[in-house]
Amino acid sequence: MSDLDIKPTSGPTSELPAERPSPEFAVAGEPSYARALFFGPQGLRPGWGFAIYAVVFYVTQQFVLQLISSRDQGLNGLWSSLLEEFGSLLVAVIPALILARVEHRRWGEYGLPGVQAFGRRFWIGAFWGLAAISLLMFALYGLHLFAFGHIVLHGKRVARFAVYWAVMFVVVGLFEEFLLRGYSQFTLARGMGFWPAAIALSCVFGLIHLRNGGEQWSGLLAAAFIGLFFCLTLRRTGTLWFAVGFHAAWDWGETFLYSVPDSGMVAPGHLLSSSLRGPDWLSGGSVGPEGSVVCFLVIALVWVVFERTHPAVGLAGPRPSNSV
Repeated sequence: MSDLDIKPTSGPTSELPAERPSPEFAVAGEPSYARALFFGPQGLRPGWGFAIYAVVFYVTQQFVLQLISSRDQGLNGLWSSLLEEFGSLLVAVIPALILARVEHRRWGEYGLPGVQAFGRRFWIGAFWGLAAISLLMFALYGLHLFAFGHIVLHGKRVARFAVYWAVMFVVVGLFEEFLLRGYSQFTLARGMGFWPAAIALSCVFGLIHLRNGGEQWSGLLAAAFIGLFFCLTLRRTGTLWFAVGFHAAWDWGETFLYSVPDSGMVAPGHLLSSSLRGPDWLSGGSVGPEGSVVCFLVIALVWVVFERTHPAVGLAGPRPSNSV
């Protein structure tokens, strides 16, 4: 019999007990309390991510707007407004870029993938937006609630203001869509689900229009309803570029082309001397066509058509987690 065939005896020295880790070693191997508080199985907890993003955005925006207002004495009101919107867009994007690094996520997960920038989705959305505002205005015209008036811009001023307002509302669309349906929507959806997050942020979208002079509750509801429609487009397309195009074209048509109040504000450099008439609940009054009950009907129609032509192909954004 060779040495390899000798089996160990079952005596007291044949098997040594496994060494147990000391309590100190076990504690050292667990994540720290601070890390467990801020991070879960899916990375930074959604509640903390949203809170950090909101606070950093608000504080930074106040600083940037104050800085712009103190240095724009040489600019007229229109260029100053464009600069402020562009600054707000940067303030909305920068904290999301930082948090993307913290969370180890790709930028495209927040709804604005760079490879789709101003591509097919954007232009299709712009067509839908211009068609929707045109349908609303012609419906008001057919009900004798809107009059086109006459052209008040001539020559090069037509092209200049058309381009200016196009650029302005693309920036506005990028800013508002990313702020409320970009990082915020993605992060809150991780914690509470897509549609609860969409409803909450759409209500916020409506409420932020309170800062506009001439705004009323009907306009706030319409803005929230339109914001919820934009969430549907995000859900179905997986991107915000459609919503950005729709948003920009709707505002451009409302402000410049049809020259009516936009969320309570009448902008300079509009094309027509148009006017709204009749009861406010039908015409929109000082709010503009977004305050009209007809606006709700138009957006409902657009919602149905979009829902039928863009079937669900998968979930947009992550599934909700159980962590805050």
